[in-house]
Amino acid sequence: MSERGQIFINGKWVPSAGTGVIEVINPVTEERVATVPAGTAADVDLAARAAAEAFPAWSRTSVDERAALLRKLAQLTEARSEEITRAVVSEIGQPYSVAIRSQGASAVEDLRSIAESLPEISWEEQVGHTVVVREAAGVVGAITPWNGPMRMICMKAGAAIAAGCTVVLKGTEVAPLSSFIFAEIAEEAGLPDGVFNLVSGSGPDVGEALVTHPLVDMVSLTGSVRAGRRVMELASRSVKKVALELGGKSANVILEDADLTRAIEVGIEDAFRNSGQVCGGLSRVLVPRSRLAEAEEIAVRKAESYVLGDPYDPATTLGPVANVHQRQRIRDYIRSGLDEGVRLLTGGPEAPEGLDRGFFVRPTVFSGDNTSRIAREEIFGPVVVIIPFDSEEEAFEIANDTQYGLAGAIWAGDDDRARALARNLRTGRIRINGSAVNQRAPHGGFKLSGIGREFGRYGIEEFLEYKSIG
Repeated sequence: MSERGQIFINGKWVPSAGTGVIEVINPVTEERVATVPAGTAADVDLAARAAAEAFPAWSRTSVDERAALLRKLAQLTEARSEEITRAVVSEIGQPYSVAIRSQGASAVEDLRSIAESLPEISWEEQVGHTVVVREAAGVVGAITPWNGPMRMICMKAGAAIAAGCTVVLKGTEVAPLSSFIFAEIAEEAGLPDGVFNLVSGSGPDVGEALVTHPLVDMVSLTGSVRAGRRVMELASRSVKKVALELGGKSANVILEDADLTRAIEVGIEDAFRNSGQVCGGLSRVLVPRSRLAEAEEIAVRKAESYVLGDPYDPATTLGPVANVHQRQRIRDYIRSGLDEGVRLLTGGPEAPEGLDRGFFVRPTVFSGDNTSRIAREEIFGPVVVIIPFDSEEEAFEIANDTQYGLAGAIWAGDDDRARALARNLRTGRIRINGSAVNQRAPHGGFKLSGIGREFGRYGIEEFLEYKSIG
């Protein structure tokens, strides 16, 4: 078992002011695998003061200096990718064969992308007789989620550091080990004291102290809509800048001339990533009514092909959900679908056969319309709803009939037609005929899906302010 006894403030590992600990539970075995300090507002105060003291010098470093440090962070992260992967597997149960790519390798790619994107930013431009410059926003309070613990730290803290900001990180208490590994990497990379600080703890104790601290200039959160609303409420008291990457209920729009089998199989793979615990998962499958029966058959076959079990078994393709509360929440959503009369095609709220231990949920497919709770609310689990439409116009009306707008997909007979139709979707990122996600293009959403963007230069620019001189 891993026992972390200290937090990282001003370049040093120090004891927390608090005496409590947070237990980390393995969602496969339901056993304790780690403990971390339960930080306090006093810890946040020390970290914020350290970050504020470090900010003037760090913000004046050159783009080349910061890019070199980002590349060093990437190199050191790559050297520890096996350790990072195993930590994430122990915390959230993602199959090892998936986590080594989506957690370890992708975190390295994010850091390298940030370093490569720095020169693309227009740091200074002449506008008439005025020089417009872009400068770091200040001290950033970064709050990261459990579903991509290392990646989100690299995307958020990495981009803020690249912009010239200093950072106080509250890593997730559900999967906190990556935040401690990143702090060790930051120390080894030679980041100046105070540029990166880590305080572990809960949202009410550490997160709220961070958001309300007078020395914190900006807050960047990835999390639930509920958490985003709370951050906005608290940050508004001192008019802090906020960046929020929140939930989604994304539509996979499959048109009449699309390759139906590939569109549904790739779409379900997207929706069931990380056991469905992804904000941009394609959880609504929109298909022509004339092909509904065929679509249902393909979806059931794909969902039933997943193998649940030991994350280190190469045969396992779907892990558990993160914790007991998450499992209960998802099962309650599945029951609500049944109570509302939505047609269940496969799966259900019962424990998967042969898996009495662990927080596992059956891969579940419903067929219905866009009015039920399971079609309108973010479930954050391996559950999709197939919804038929009668015309392309209706397909986009259904796709946009949601309070979210994070991601989406369009499948059509050719890419050009799909791209033209993408203008009809009110959502932040759209995949065309199964295209890969571009880590240099912006990621973020409309409506309840949040404020701001991440990835590439767009993610760095969130942590910058404009200044007009002359």
